[in-house]
Amino acid sequence: MPTLVSLLLLAGVLAFAVVRPRGLPEAVAAVPASIIAVVAGLVPWPDAWREVRSLGPTVGFLAAVLLLAHLADRAGVFRWAGALAARSSRGSPTRLLGLVFVIAAVVTAALSLDATVVLLTPVVFATAARLRIRPKPHVYACSHLANSASLLLPVSNLTNLLAMSAGGLSFLRFAGLMAAPWVAVVAVEFAILRWYFAGDLRVRRPVEPVEPEPAPRYALAVLGVTLAGFVVAGPLGVHPAWIATAGAIALGVRQKGLTPKSLLAAANPWFCLFVFGLGIVVLAAARGGFGRLIDRLAPHHSGILGLLAMAGLAAVLANLLNNLPATLMLLPLAAHDTGLVLAVLLGANIGPNLTYVGSLATLLWRQILHRRGEPPGTGEFLRLGALTVPACLLVGVAALWLSLRVSGV
Repeated sequence: MPTLVSLLLLAGVLAFAVVRPRGLPEAVAAVPASIIAVVAGLVPWPDAWREVRSLGPTVGFLAAVLLLAHLADRAGVFRWAGALAARSSRGSPTRLLGLVFVIAAVVTAALSLDATVVLLTPVVFATAARLRIRPKPHVYACSHLANSASLLLPVSNLTNLLAMSAGGLSFLRFAGLMAAPWVAVVAVEFAILRWYFAGDLRVRRPVEPVEPEPAPRYALAVLGVTLAGFVVAGPLGVHPAWIATAGAIALGVRQKGLTPKSLLAAANPWFCLFVFGLGIVVLAAARGGFGRLIDRLAPHHSGILGLLAMAGLAAVLANLLNNLPATLMLLPLAAHDTGLVLAVLLGANIGPNLTYVGSLATLLWRQILHRRGEPPGTGEFLRLGALTVPACLLVGVAALWLSLRVSGV
C-alpha cells in the first residue's frame, strides 16, 4: 500500500505538470503531495527536511540563473544573436541550421535549457520568417539542443546541478569530463536533423540583405565574466549561486523599468517550490517497492556496459516519469561512482528528446509552438526522437568512457 500511494502521488504531480490546468504552476500539485507524503508517514519528517536542505543551494542557483537569462534577454542578447545568424546565413536554410545549432548549444550550455526554449525559440521563428524559409528544422533544433546540449556545464540543466552536488564534482571537473560527450552528441544531432529535414532545407527564396544589430557589449561582457566566475568559484569556496546573482545584479543596474515583482517572476519561485515538493514525492517512491526495483536494475560499475546500462535506464525513466524525477531517483544509486553519475545525466538529458513528457522544457517548447499556431506533429516528433536518442546515447556513452579513461577515473 505505501508503494501504491507514493506512485499515485508521483503520477498525480507529473500529470498536473504536463497538463497544467488553467495555467496553474506545477507547485500547486507538488507541494500538497509532498505534505501528504510526510503526513502519511511515507517520508519521515527528518528525511523530508534533509531533502529540502540538500536541494536548497541547487534551487537557489537555478533561480539566479533564470534571472540572469531573463536580464540578458532584456539587454538584447538574443535579438543580437538572431540578427547575427540571419545576416551570416545569407539566406541559406542549411547554413542557418548550422548557426542555430551553434547558438542554441552555447545558450543552453551557458544560460540553461530554459533560455533556449523560452527565449531563443521565438527568435528563431522570427529569423526564419525574415529569411522566408521553413522554420521547422531550426525550431526542432531548439527543442533537441535544449535537452541534449545541456550536458556541458553544471549551469546548463537542473539535473546537472543535482549531479554536481551528488557526485562532489567541481565546475571544471564536470565540464572537463562532459566536453567530449557534449561535442559528440551535438554533432550527431546536427547530422541527423540535416538529413531528416533535407527537403525543408532545400527550399530557398531570395531575401533582402539583413541589417546588422548592434552588439550588446556590456551584457556579453557580464555573461563572460559570470562564466569565468563559475570556474573559479569552487576553488575559492564560493557557491556559484552567488556568482550568478552578482551577474544578474550587474545586468540589472543598467536596465530601466525593472520592478521587484518582475524580478521575482523571472526567478520563477513557483518552479523552485515544485522542485522541493517533487524531491520529497520522489523520495517517497524511492523508499518503496518501486525504488527497490530500480535499485536492482541499476548497474554498480562504470565499465562501458555499466555506463550504457545506466544511461539507458535513465532515458527510460525520463520518458516514463520525466527527467527530473528520474535524476532524483537514480543519483543516490550512482553517487559512489563519478562515471555512473554522469551516465545518469546522459540518459536524463538526451532521453527526453524521445517523447513530449521527457522533460518540462520539451513540454514548454510544445506549448510555445501551439500558441504560435504551428503545433508540432506527434508522429514526426516521435520519429525524429527514435532516430536521434539511441544514436546520441551510444556516442555520448562512448565519449564519456574515453573521457573517464583519459582522466584516470
